Amino acid sequence: MADNENKQTDQELVAQGKPAADEPAASAFVSDKKQRGDKSAKPRSRGLLWFVVIITLLIATGTAAAGYWFVWKKGDTTAVVAAEQARQQAALASLAADNNALQQQLIALEASKQKLAETVSNLTSKAESMQLQTEQLLSQLNDMEGRRPSDWLIAEADYLVRMAGRKVWLEKDTDTAILLLQNADDRLKELSDPSVIPIRGLIAEDIQTLRQANSVDRVKLALTLSGMLNKADDLPLNTFVRPRDEAEKAALTNSVDDWQSNLAQVWRSIVNDFISVRRTDAPVEPMMTSQEEWLYKEQFKLQIMQAQSAVMDGKNALFSQSLNNAIALLNTRFDADSPKVQGTVSALETLLDTNVEEALPSSLEAMAPLQRLLEQRVNGAFGNGAEAL
Repeated sequence: MADNENKQTDQELVAQGKPAADEPAASAFVSDKKQRGDKSAKPRSRGLLWFVVIITLLIATGTAAAGYWFVWKKGDTTAVVAAEQARQQAALASLAADNNALQQQLIALEASKQKLAETVSNLTSKAESMQLQTEQLLSQLNDMEGRRPSDWLIAEADYLVRMAGRKVWLEKDTDTAILLLQNADDRLKELSDPSVIPIRGLIAEDIQTLRQANSVDRVKLALTLSGMLNKADDLPLNTFVRPRDEAEKAALTNSVDDWQSNLAQVWRSIVNDFISVRRTDAPVEPMMTSQEEWLYKEQFKLQIMQAQSAVMDGKNALFSQSLNNAIALLNTRFDADSPKVQGTVSALETLLDTNVEEALPSSLEAMAPLQRLLEQRVNGAFGNGAEAL
């Protein structure tokens, strides 16, 4: 750049009739000529040359300074631009991440929306189906309005027959079961329907079967045995009673009103004088202890309780055996001459003739046919609606 300026200066000098800096020979030639022609022009040419050199140096220095300043400023601007570009790239990356997250949320919302739409569609179809079934059921109910009483009578008869079976098998109450079967027959009679006549015949057979069964009053029999059990402690045992000593005998009285007792005592004293006492070597049974008395009474109670259990279970053999054991125990270990013992033995012998075994039927013949009839009526009335219910 400085060279160009120097060349431009030289050209300007040449144009003005002055010698250029890069032509020394020409300058010398011109100088010699000028020296010969005009010696006064030499100092002026040198001053102008120095002026041009100084100007050229200043221009070069300014150009270098301007270039340095431009390079320094350009470096700072590049750093700022790089930092700005990095910041913008980070912002773009953050925006891209947010955009991806929003896209994922949109995808999830779209899937949820589809699922919700499917659920709403299913619920709508189910609601329409239920509404259709409801309309069909209402139509069928309106159609069977006149047949409803007969169906309820059949259902009531079926319930009564079931209750009769439970009375027979769970409570062994044949009397109540017969009443329930009779009520069921009355319900079927109100139908005035010839198709239920076979079932009424089966109910009559069940009633006859229960009447032929042994209808012993188990409760009464168990209460009778319970009364004997409560009075067992009052029964006297067959124990030795020590006779009274002579000193304990009552003395004769002087009252005329006691002549009978006085005569009896005199007679006993006369008889005792003629009675002799003989000795024997046979072993004498000892008196009954209190433990033995308690044991015999408990054995009697045990036999009575076994008889009660046999009554409730309908075991006639165990019932008879328990009563016979109780009677034998009363005759051997209790005072047979006591009215209490005699009355208890008589009552037990009377109970021996009671048969506590009942031959109850395992099932009622009318139960299954009546249930099938009820199912046919319900299915015929409701159709598919009964299965839906």
